[in-house]
Amino acid sequence: MVWIHCFIFLLTIKPLFGFQERHYKLEVEYMFWAPDCIERPVVAINGQFPAPTIRARTGDTMVIEVTNRLYTEGVSIHWHGIRQRGTPWADGASSVTQCPIRPGETFVYRFKVDKPGTYMYHGHHGLHRTDGLYGFLIVDVAKGEKELFNYDGEFNLLLTDWWHRTAHEQQIMLSAKPFRWVGEPQSVLINGRGQYNCTVAPGYATTNSSYPPCKFKGHEQCAPTIFNVLPNKTYRIRVASTTGLGSENLVIANHTMTVVESDGNYVEPFTMDNLDVHTGETYSVLITTNQNPNENYWVSVRVTVRPVIIPPGLTILNYLPNSAWKLPTSPPPRHPRWDDYEYNVNFAKKILALKGTPKPPRKAHRRIVLLNTENFVDGYTKWAVNNVSLVLPSTPYLGAIKYGLKHAFHQRPPPENYDSDFDIINPANRNAIFGNGVYVLDFNTTVDLILQNTNSMEQNFSAFHPWHLHGHDFWVLGYGEGKFSEKDVKKFNLKNPPLRNTAVVFSDGWTALRFVADNPGVWAFHCHLEHHLIMGMVVVLSVAVDRLPELPPEGLACGLTAEFLMRRDHT
Repeated sequence: MVWIHCFIFLLTIKPLFGFQERHYKLEVEYMFWAPDCIERPVVAINGQFPAPTIRARTGDTMVIEVTNRLYTEGVSIHWHGIRQRGTPWADGASSVTQCPIRPGETFVYRFKVDKPGTYMYHGHHGLHRTDGLYGFLIVDVAKGEKELFNYDGEFNLLLTDWWHRTAHEQQIMLSAKPFRWVGEPQSVLINGRGQYNCTVAPGYATTNSSYPPCKFKGHEQCAPTIFNVLPNKTYRIRVASTTGLGSENLVIANHTMTVVESDGNYVEPFTMDNLDVHTGETYSVLITTNQNPNENYWVSVRVTVRPVIIPPGLTILNYLPNSAWKLPTSPPPRHPRWDDYEYNVNFAKKILALKGTPKPPRKAHRRIVLLNTENFVDGYTKWAVNNVSLVLPSTPYLGAIKYGLKHAFHQRPPPENYDSDFDIINPANRNAIFGNGVYVLDFNTTVDLILQNTNSMEQNFSAFHPWHLHGHDFWVLGYGEGKFSEKDVKKFNLKNPPLRNTAVVFSDGWTALRFVADNPGVWAFHCHLEHHLIMGMVVVLSVAVDRLPELPPEGLACGLTAEFLMRRDHT
């Protein structure tokens, strides 16, 4: 077995009451790279693209020094799926929990990883994730404990879409008046590698057939990572999606995948021959290498949900001792149709909690209905929630709320619902407003978040929106078509709903989530499509900030918190 992991420089590991303290140094920098055979600037960490995999055990404390080498712009890193219990200032959401790290400066993220699973980390300032600032964060079971399932080896699949326009140019286009669309991605990357102007599967009657064969010499940055396996073994494949715009579907030819984990939570195992992966989601699947050992097999990733014409991303599952470059004798596998929305919904409904997973409270104390719309705001094209497109303030919410700085953001609470006569198929009013108010949640209360989808400004098209919650996991209680109503509450799954941190609201439908607001802090809840996020598709939840101890000042040296801390330190 050839292990396919990039390891970061480990400074020290110290025993800590049976656990360990793991120290890492990450330097965020620009470099030229050719992920899909076309060179452009990318955001890298420690000279690696994608960023190195970070690994720990349950209960370990992470001490991660992040230095910004981007010259002219701030940066922050979000530890996606880590709940940050007791350390909300380490969540890494720029303008929510911290100031962006300024060029040349270092910020130390210190937090505990409290449960095993497959997680990731990525930029959370501007469109840095679209420029390549992402990597795996894997938490193994605590020392002396065993996983709930057996496997002989593992490897990682990090899936993303890729543009030849840099994030900086894309951000200018999305913020322009009139609006300039960035267009669809140019390629699909698997572990940071894809092919734009050639194919590794020449000669087959597929969308790849119009491309010439790739002529790799062995060291190209766009040459696919080959996954080496031994026959008749079981492998755990950890899958994560950091796509900026689309969703993806994964197929391993001739092999089925048994899903055992999602978003760091165990699920009731179920087997599929393909896997839908929306941005922000992570999975663990098990495969058994029980096919003809004299052959290699395609690993194929295709954009789904959007009418994208780019060919699937391809690499090879290499049965050792076959040559890694022995091409499979069969054509690349077929994926479900990109517009088979019923299939997408049915796949999501198969994900159920493993027996023994905590169940949701029977009733909620509060319900917040969040209408997802594309709007005009003062002539700009934006995404909005309940007719409000969020503009992040210059002062981080966490410090502003903790220190009572009421001029830092709008004090009027955002709407908790939308007009009952709103037509989700043919919305009449396309105008919204800018805002940055917060939803204040009482500590330890149970909250239902109902995501309601609508058609976008392109009539007869309703985009999928994968929503990610910081600081908490939630139970996915159900999905439905049309407008959510009170009668739908009876359809909620309270028996075995999965615990997730990311869930999709599908076309012209609704998704119901429930969580307990038991983690003091200020938390972003947003569409994980990077372009939608920076265009305003985000809300902010404040939970019992008064219960927090003194905040570390290092992440608050901007805006009104900087002035407050300076005055306080001189009085």
